[in-house]
Amino acid sequence: MTQPSAPAGVRLWVAGARPRTLPAAIVPVAVGAGAAVGQGVDTAWWRAVAALIVALTLQVGVNYANDYSDGIRGTDGARRVGPVRLVGSGLAAPSSVKRAATLAFLLAGAVGAMLALVVGPELFVVGAASLLAGWTYTGGPRPYGYLGLGEVFVFIFFGLVATVGTTYVLLEQVDAVSLACSVTVGLWATALLVVNNLRDIPGDTEVGKNTLAVRLGDKRTRIVYVVMQEAALLVAIMVTILSGRAAAASVLSLPLVVSAIRSVAKGASGADLIPVLGITGRVQLIGGLAMAAGLALTG
Repeated sequence: MTQPSAPAGVRLWVAGARPRTLPAAIVPVAVGAGAAVGQGVDTAWWRAVAALIVALTLQVGVNYANDYSDGIRGTDGARRVGPVRLVGSGLAAPSSVKRAATLAFLLAGAVGAMLALVVGPELFVVGAASLLAGWTYTGGPRPYGYLGLGEVFVFIFFGLVATVGTTYVLLEQVDAVSLACSVTVGLWATALLVVNNLRDIPGDTEVGKNTLAVRLGDKRTRIVYVVMQEAALLVAIMVTILSGRAAAASVLSLPLVVSAIRSVAKGASGADLIPVLGITGRVQLIGGLAMAAGLALTG
């Protein structure tokens, strides 16, 4: 007996949330929690669950906010390929997408505030900065995503902040191993954005959206992607050598890394980069969960 499928409207909003990007929210929390387990955790595990909710809702909020802001600016044009754009494709009213982004950000803020009340007021500052950065990525009068700075946001907030922050809410202290591993996590998350923007270079150039990929050009963006993937694993190996913690378990993702690098190096473009985006997400998810397990088991 077949299971009933979700209504078309629900499937549309799920697609608009860009589920392929969610490893960027899951992995830093997993790695941060793994680092904490290795050090010994005596706090309630609901904090890790709360951190995951914050990361996921922030990611979804950013995705909807980008959809809204790009849509009303007219930068999601007909030449674009890849995930569905709700506003740019006329599939949803801009006000509805903006409301979805706002609700996601409000949920992230509410759960983050609950953590801050338990852990410390410094988390209010981190949370406010995360929400502001999420909205102004493509929103506001001077969105920094249009200035080639999107990768900086992703590396900082979905790498350093999310990973170290998760460890912090569990241990209530900054952990050096978590900080080092957050570099790998940030590189994985940034590589996801780089390959996404590599795919969109023609359309972004046409509408004046000056992402890092547009500024660097096709060839150099491919080099950046390859270097990021290689550097992510190299950092994990160095963490293992220097700390004795098994962060290098992330090399389980190596076959996928090789596949993604090969496709990018051979010049895959346009729709041919959509599978590479999926592989990049799996690199992050598999490598990140393996790293988290390695850290937890070798404390």
